[in-house]
Amino acid sequence: MNKLTLPLSLIAIAVLAACETESRVAPAPAPVVVQPSPPVAAVVTPPATVVTPATTTAAAPTVVVPAAGTAPVVVAPVQAQPLRAGTGRIDQIINLPASAAAGSSVPGATKRITIRMDDGSTQYLDTAATDISVGERVSITNDGTMKYPAP
Repeated sequence: MNKLTLPLSLIAIAVLAACETESRVAPAPAPVVVQPSPPVAAVVTPPATVVTPATTTAAAPTVVVPAAGTAPVVVAPVQAQPLRAGTGRIDQIINLPASAAAGSSVPGATKRITIRMDDGSTQYLDTAATDISVGERVSITNDGTMKYPAP
């Protein structure tokens, strides 16, 4: 039995080490918050001067209010922060449309992930990883690699 202990231990370590997955990542800008522009004051149109027979009265003023959803939208983009090495937990995963993924430096990037780092900061990264999930621990290296699951 003692002769099998060392080989079996080495095999177990090799199997566990093979469970870690790596994926290339690149810094991404934070999600953009889209808000309607500040409310526009209502436009009051005074009644027009109309010559009518004496039996009718002038019309009341008309108030024109812009329809909901027609106000211009203000979008304030934010620049991507540099990649910081460390460990953290995935908070959010967003599937990227092809148009957004085209600007990423990661080939085939299909996801933008939000990672809450152990130091309390947040990082936004683009990745092509397919087998990640919210709540999973990850490790980011200086060379732009995300290793998961992290201890």
